[in-house]
Order: sequence, then structure tokens, then C-alpha cells
Amino acid sequence: MKAYHVNRVEKLKHRMKENWKWYVYIIECQDGTYYTGMTWKPELRYDQHLSGLGSRYTAKHGVKRVAYIEEHENIEEARKRERQIKDWNREKKEKLIRGKWKKEW
Repeated sequence: MKAYHVNRVEKLKHRMKENWKWYVYIIECQDGTYYTGMTWKPELRYDQHLSGLGSRYTAKHGVKRVAYIEEHENIEEARKRERQIKDWNREKKEKLIRGKWKKEW
């Protein structure tokens, strides 16, 4: 019985990685700062941020709007992109938001 449970969990993890769409997003906060995150359910995650349960950062700085969102085929790709954007300075993030910075960069 235990092996069945482990196999089932592994299958679910595999499906999560391979079949779900993942999203990397930038939220503009009330104080003008940006928060970058990732999720597989953008609408739910936005509601969590609005309610103060999304992250400590957005709970502290408030949520103004989702400024940018992009779709990815798997979780690894989304994590890599989230990390890349988080490392960017404000100017670079604003170029991406305005569409003046290519996704591939």
C-alpha cells in the first residue's frame, strides 16, 4: 500500500511538471516597487496577494496591479526566468513591462 501511494505521488509530480502551464509575473506595489513571482494559477495567486496572504512583501507594500505576466511550459523554465527577473534592476523590469525588453533577454 505504501508503494502505491509513493508511485501515485510521483506520477502527480511528473504531471505537474510536464502538463501544467506556469506563469512568471510582476506586481506593481502601492509604493511603486515591484514584486516578481511565479504560479500555476495566476488568478488565485493575485487574489492571495490582494488579501495579504500572497507574500510578506506584497502584504507590507500593498498591491496596485499585475504589471506583467508570461507563460512557461514547465516549472524549471519558470523558476529560471523568475530568478532572472528578480536579479534585474528597476529600469530593466520597467522595459520588460513596457514591452521594450525582449522575453529572451
